[in-house]
Amino acid sequence: MLATITTDLDKIAPRFEVQSDQIEILRTPSEFYETLKDKISKAQSRIYLSTLYIGKTEHELISTIRTALQQNPNLHVSFLTDALRGTRETPAASSASLLAPLISEFGPDRVEIRMFHTPNLTGLRKKLVPKRINEGWGLQHMKLYGVDDEIIMSGANLSTDYFTNRQDRYHLFRSKELADYFSKIHNGVCDLSFKVSPGSSEAGYAMTWPASNQAPSPLASPSDFKKSASKHLSHLLTPSNSPPASSTPTATTVYPILSLVPLLSTSTELPALTNILQSLSREPLHPSSWTFTAGYFNMTPSFRRLLLNTHPASGTVLTAHPHANGFFGSKGVSGMLPDAYTHLAKMFLRRVRYEGLSDSVQLREWKKGRVDEEGGWTYHAKGLWVTFPSVSPSSSSPSTEPKSQEDPSLTVIGSSNYTKRSYELDLEANVIIATSDPALRKRLGEEVKWLGEYAKPVDEKEFEKPDRKVSMSVRLSMWIVRVLGGAL
Repeated sequence: MLATITTDLDKIAPRFEVQSDQIEILRTPSEFYETLKDKISKAQSRIYLSTLYIGKTEHELISTIRTALQQNPNLHVSFLTDALRGTRETPAASSASLLAPLISEFGPDRVEIRMFHTPNLTGLRKKLVPKRINEGWGLQHMKLYGVDDEIIMSGANLSTDYFTNRQDRYHLFRSKELADYFSKIHNGVCDLSFKVSPGSSEAGYAMTWPASNQAPSPLASPSDFKKSASKHLSHLLTPSNSPPASSTPTATTVYPILSLVPLLSTSTELPALTNILQSLSREPLHPSSWTFTAGYFNMTPSFRRLLLNTHPASGTVLTAHPHANGFFGSKGVSGMLPDAYTHLAKMFLRRVRYEGLSDSVQLREWKKGRVDEEGGWTYHAKGLWVTFPSVSPSSSSPSTEPKSQEDPSLTVIGSSNYTKRSYELDLEANVIIATSDPALRKRLGEEVKWLGEYAKPVDEKEFEKPDRKVSMSVRLSMWIVRVLGGAL
């Protein structure tokens, strides 16, 4: 049954064959942080970190990188963050001002700092949209944490909450071929990004567009920037980037799938996911079981249709309770986001009922305390796990009886939130893991279970409670953002 999907994926994205013990699934924010620091401290040749932002007070992380650079003169470090998010606090402390001193200390040949700027927010629109919400028009959202011949794929950014009390997913791949591939992606976007260097201004840094970049500045000519970016990046996403096949087939394959729209006219994430979900609606993969999770509940209507059209034996959608939403209690417009996601969750359950799937599809909300109180956590995990129908020993036909004890054979992990932003505005990087290895399948099953430990089922009645009612102002704000070309 796995071949039903991988045969099609081979035509969409590069294929990397790995052994199951080359993949380690990390469980907690602190384990992610300690593993990342440990890998950095032992780095020999390269560190590349693609993230939305690095917290402006992450001095311990920067100190770990500084020590690694001091101990190994052959080490090169490259940072890629988002220009809007990484400079938002300027002239106060920001990601840019935190990182710039590393160049003063070790030189531009050993430390590179790049910040990607979306071509969708320029001119008058950029002047009018408040900094707090301007990320709704596009971001560098990839989370690639590469050190030598290993890479951590995650949805987590590099800041204190992601290291302590914001639950995400984290998969460590010990594969030189995979680390090399994502290094090319990282470097390719760096060649299309602003360069940060130390500066004498109050901000503490300078941001320039190097003449050596592979495109004109997105602020000077958005259309020409997109054309050049497409020529520079598109070849990196094709199956031709697959390394030579192993002489002995492995039980596990990894497919990098990316969404680099608006830079490319087409990307590989949405076609790959569409293919998977359509396959789940047909034999021999029907009826499968799946768990889908997104901390920010705003899947596109088309993705929702694909998900529900699978008519699963059992389907679970796991998302954050408003009290576990990173925007809960925020000031201004962003403080409306938890209510906006509540409204969208209610609409999802209404659609489930309309499709006659209430007995097989459930929505669960994750909550571990309140984010605005001591000990409260937020939820930021995203991805998909699929368990295929079991095959009866006495028959070659899949059993229609769902068996909850069976473990996933496929998962998707990465930065994508499966939203309009993910498919039209942001840069996203993910991988599909397809495996028949029992040990890895068991670990994927355990991952689903521990992520669901703090989740409870909710139904439509939950959203009729007074404290879950969504005001008209929130709905109006959602409409305004869409009219202006942005997305939640």
